[in-house]
Amino acid sequence: MNGALNFAIVVPMANEEPDFWPFVNEIRAQLDLLKAGRVYCVVDDASVDRTRELCMGLSRVDPRFVTVYEPRNRCVAQAYLRGYREAFDNGHDIIIEMDAGMSHDPRAIPRFLRALNEGSECAFGSRFMKGGSMVDANLWRRFLSRGGTIAANALLGTDLSDMTSGFEGFRRHIVKELLDRHFRSKAHFFQTEVRYFLRAKSSVMVPIRYKTPSPRVSAVSVRNAAAALGYYFFRRITGRAP
Repeated sequence: MNGALNFAIVVPMANEEPDFWPFVNEIRAQLDLLKAGRVYCVVDDASVDRTRELCMGLSRVDPRFVTVYEPRNRCVAQAYLRGYREAFDNGHDIIIEMDAGMSHDPRAIPRFLRALNEGSECAFGSRFMKGGSMVDANLWRRFLSRGGTIAANALLGTDLSDMTSGFEGFRRHIVKELLDRHFRSKAHFFQTEVRYFLRAKSSVMVPIRYKTPSPRVSAVSVRNAAAALGYYFFRRITGRAP
């Protein structure tokens, strides 16, 4: 990597107490290695454990970790966008989004920075390319992830190896575009919307290791994704694609 950039990591956090310190310590190791970076931990009132208190305590002892308390969040998509806004308003050149709870391996962060530092506008994590993997995922989760990617590429005219991963990074001007967009998704389809909106931008896929936190995906989330996919497909075939 050609020098350390002014980068931020956005992490929505809810009910993360069991894996809070293992995750934080892995992130700290990467920040120490890179000698740069700030982490925006987005929390709301959804947690039933001590996630918010742990984040606030961490911010007091390590200023590289900023707790963004947003009680108005109603879904994970709003949490992502709230984190984007905080990072953008604080002037970061590169903004990386990832999940907490050790779902995403922090050791991949330098790969995202390298890709964005070398000229790409977007860097998307992929579990389905050489070097990528899904760990502890049952057949249903694998079907949703791979099937969702196949369906999205076919219906939206995209061509990415992974359309549903939540590990991705952007240059500053791309984040501004996302903040000006209207997103229909309230849950997992948010990642697909992002990739669809940015389909004309210069991008690169980064292999990631994803550890599935739960064998379940809610029926509400699946229905929301199907409805949003149908909406964008209809607009595309009628010549009104955003």
